Amino acid sequence: MGDLLYLIIGIAVLGVLLLVGLLARTRSGRAAPPSSQTDVLAPPTTAPPEDLDTAPAEAAPVETAPAPALEKPEGTASRMQRLRARLAGSQGGFGRGLLALLSRDRLDEDTWESIEDTLLTADLGVAPTQQVVDNLRTRLRVDGGGDADPRTVLREELVALVDPSMDRRLQITGEDGRPGVVLVVGVNGSGKTTTVGKIARILVAEDKSVVLGAADTFRAAAVDQLATWGERVGVEVVRGPEGGDPASVAFEAVRTGVEDGLDTVIVDTAGRLQNKSGLMDELGKVKRVIEKQAPVTEVLLVLDATTGQNGLIQARVFSEVVDVTGIVLTKLDGSAKGGIVVAVQRELGVPVKLVGLGEGPDDLAPFDPTAFVDALLG
Repeated sequence: MGDLLYLIIGIAVLGVLLLVGLLARTRSGRAAPPSSQTDVLAPPTTAPPEDLDTAPAEAAPVETAPAPALEKPEGTASRMQRLRARLAGSQGGFGRGLLALLSRDRLDEDTWESIEDTLLTADLGVAPTQQVVDNLRTRLRVDGGGDADPRTVLREELVALVDPSMDRRLQITGEDGRPGVVLVVGVNGSGKTTTVGKIARILVAEDKSVVLGAADTFRAAAVDQLATWGERVGVEVVRGPEGGDPASVAFEAVRTGVEDGLDTVIVDTAGRLQNKSGLMDELGKVKRVIEKQAPVTEVLLVLDATTGQNGLIQARVFSEVVDVTGIVLTKLDGSAKGGIVVAVQRELGVPVKLVGLGEGPDDLAPFDPTAFVDALLG
């Protein structure tokens, strides 16, 4: 009886366990839906049906900085007009002073001495001053009794002294299809690098194709300055590493000019100190290296007009190293010593070809002897 009771209880417990398990499985199936096994990282791209008129999405515009507008340099005629007026303003006192002395009723020895002092103060030089005074004495007569007009006589004597017969043309073109090569030399502070940039503007205004060589490799500021000048008028600038070989940069600039068929190559050199023989020898090397590809057609010596007689010392030293063919006088508006034009021409036997009269980008113009004298006389 007891065994039967245990059997009944066991069957009942087993039935209860089976019922609980069935209920738990049903509840679990409803609470947890089947999970997806697809790992989708991005929605699939589906091409639109061909019969749908759908335009492709436009790409977002890319913002680019506008290219800087190139400047249009001023022409030669208007440059000379403006510069003549500036020169008259800065040099007119010299001419007026001379005319006042020459217009006196009596030209005595004291007056002639004052005339001589005025010419010497203008840095004309001793020999040219004596020549002018002697000629004026002869033509106006010592007693002042002649009928000659002092202004006319003085103008003619000064024009003759400046020598309008000198060839002042810039040799900016070469032969046999090669470019003209302009080598620009001078001491630091004379305005040499600025002059190179301004000459480039003159040539661009004349529709010449130009390349600049930044061979002043010892001054990073000079290289950057020249690059800025070139960018403003669309002229390429060949440059090298800071402290690199100047002759190498000059060589590459000329090579570029030859290969690209350009009209002119302008090479800016380091500002040599006349008492540094090693640097001066290097300048000679630059010229020799350039001429392996094309002859140097022009060597321009840049002088600061305000340095006066010291500029003559610089001119003499440079002429011993390279064959200077022309002179550029800068800052002529900052000095009343216009006689430096005559003095430096006599010192080197080469003409002043360009003069600078201001800080503006186009304040450089060809030198005109008669216009210069007229400006001196106001």
